This record gives sequence, structure tokens and C-alpha cells, in this order.
Amino acid sequence: MKIKTQQLVEKVRRSPDDNGSFEVQTAILTAKIRTYEEHLQRHPKDKSNRRLMLMAMDRRKKLLAYLRRVRYDAFENTCKQLNIQYALPPAYSRRVTKRWVVKKAFCIKVFQEARKLKAPERLKKRREWQAKARAAKEKQAQSEGTAV
Repeated sequence: MKIKTQQLVEKVRRSPDDNGSFEVQTAILTAKIRTYEEHLQRHPKDKSNRRLMLMAMDRRKKLLAYLRRVRYDAFENTCKQLNIQYALPPAYSRRVTKRWVVKKAFCIKVFQEARKLKAPERLKKRREWQAKARAAKEKQAQSEGTAV
């Protein structure tokens, strides 16, 4: 494992004394994950190591997300050197339940009723704005007609 870790770290290391950068941490976690994968091939019922592998994968995913956000060039280089296939996290999607659908429909209905109640007021305001715009145009036309 130490040899595997050293080989992966050498690929992404920034300088000879770089031991803690995000790239190096990712390489160390990748070595651990690959070791766990090999172990789990031989011992498929080992739940403890499966859990440790999943935890290491989550940690690596967080580090890669940070690298991708902050230093994209380093992120691309790290993924290429370590042979990591990075998949974007899915967009947030809410689980649709019957209760949520009913609540959403009720909110939409309330919103539409409120709009119906405010419609005469909005119409009145729109007509006022149109009248002001017409008056401004007429005034501008009169001032241009007298200026000529």
C-alpha cells in the first residue's frame, strides 16, 4: 500500500516537499480506495471495509469538488494522472409525495385567487400608466411642433 500511495502521490505532487495539498490528499485516498476494492474482491462479505471504502470515496469526492471549484486546471490534471472518472453531482430533485403534490396544487390555487382579486387594481394602474405615457408623448409632440 505504501508503494502504491507513493507512486500516485509522485504523479500529482507540486514540489518535492508537498505532502498536504488537495491533490496529494486525493492521491492518498485513491490508493486507499483501490486497496479496499482489491480486498473486497477477495472478501465480498466484509462490511466494515466496504463502509471504510465508501467513506473514503465520499471524502475524495468532496476534495475533488473543491479542486474543481477553485483550481480547475489542477483538478483536470489530478483526474487524468490518477485515472479518476469524475461525475458531476445531480441537480437537487425533491422526492414527489402525494402530500407535496396536494400542497403545491393548493398553493397554486391560492396564488391564482389572489391574482383574480388584485386584477381590477392592476388594470386600473396599467390604464393610469398608459394615460401618463400618452400625455408625455403628446407633450413631446407639442414641444417639437412649436420648436420647429
